Amino acid sequence: MEAIGRHRGMRMFVAAFGAVLLLLSPVAVVRAGEPVPLLAYAARIAGDDARTRLVIEFDREPAFSIHYVANPVRVIVDLPETSFGLKPESLQPRGLFDAIRYGGMGAGASRLVLSANGPTEVTHAEVKPVEDGKGFRLVLDAERIGQDRFDKLLAEQQWTGTVPSAKTDRPAAAPPPKAGVFVVAIDAGHGGIDTGAIGGVTKTEEKHVTLAFAKELVERLNHEPGIEAFLTRERDEFLSLPQRVQIARQRGSNLFISVHADTLRQKEIRGATVYTISDKASDHLAADLAARENLSDEIAGIPLESEPAEVADILIDLTRRETQAFSVNLARSVISSFEGQIKLINNPHRHAGFRVLQAPDVPSVLLELGFLSNKEDEKQLLDAEWRKKVSTLLADAVQRYRNSAVANGG
Repeated sequence: MEAIGRHRGMRMFVAAFGAVLLLLSPVAVVRAGEPVPLLAYAARIAGDDARTRLVIEFDREPAFSIHYVANPVRVIVDLPETSFGLKPESLQPRGLFDAIRYGGMGAGASRLVLSANGPTEVTHAEVKPVEDGKGFRLVLDAERIGQDRFDKLLAEQQWTGTVPSAKTDRPAAAPPPKAGVFVVAIDAGHGGIDTGAIGGVTKTEEKHVTLAFAKELVERLNHEPGIEAFLTRERDEFLSLPQRVQIARQRGSNLFISVHADTLRQKEIRGATVYTISDKASDHLAADLAARENLSDEIAGIPLESEPAEVADILIDLTRRETQAFSVNLARSVISSFEGQIKLINNPHRHAGFRVLQAPDVPSVLLELGFLSNKEDEKQLLDAEWRKKVSTLLADAVQRYRNSAVANGG
């Protein structure tokens, strides 16, 4: 109990540095009085490496705004909340664009992210009625431009992809925990525009796998005495990595568990893995995974702005000194619970620099349930009974961790 008390006290000290954990969300134009999402029901793209036209058809007239991000070059099209009923092949990258992503961004907004293979400008954009009068067509014409022109576009636009932090001198303090209650944040990886990995056999998107498991786990944890669990996201929506961390801190979480199901080129590799944070990766697999997961915000078209170096160093140092020790204890508890019950990867506790695990005062782990690139793992990940079994084992691990922390100081 003394260790938990010290840990809560550390939150007051860390609050001074909480400004680096800004809530990021897209700035989008949303039409008033439109509770039902738009439907994007058809699309096409044509062009070459000099000019490219993209057309998307909607059931109603869409408001939109266009912005640009550098390194790499991306054209961002923000929309009201939209259901994308598009055939994947209808927006296969071509011409100026080497990757095209679309999806929800939360808060009634959606986004189209066009990754360009060089400096690019949308020189013409308009919405006009479809010929049969049963919808509207968004037409975007893009052209290759020089670097100087692109730099000018970036300098002149007002959009940053972020929402300013609240006008306070320091972040709002976490709510006082209920007496005797151990709060656990369960973070379903990916979501919205960020689909995550894709199943090799079923083509199931990782964002759906993680949310299904996270819901099962929260339900199971909330049956454990003294534990209160909640989801960082409850539906298919995008949350930035800092948002996920901030949600956990604002709810006064004692633990943060981020759930994932990645893919690997080596399809024979399978099994669960538990990751903790470190400024040096334990191996190449951990380093590669962290690099991919840390691109989540970039995939969604959010400009990446690093924390000031001196603050980042303090946060990492705090994590290493005390929070990381708690995180390692949790990882060991999870692995102990899984051993002999579910398949584990070789060396199942690994570590790397995951941005989503950077809460300075909340012990955190990233759980890879398995790999969607392996057909045996993919089959299990989609099985409700398997998810229930793993949730039970994980809840047992969390309860043991909690009991140990209370009784023995971590």
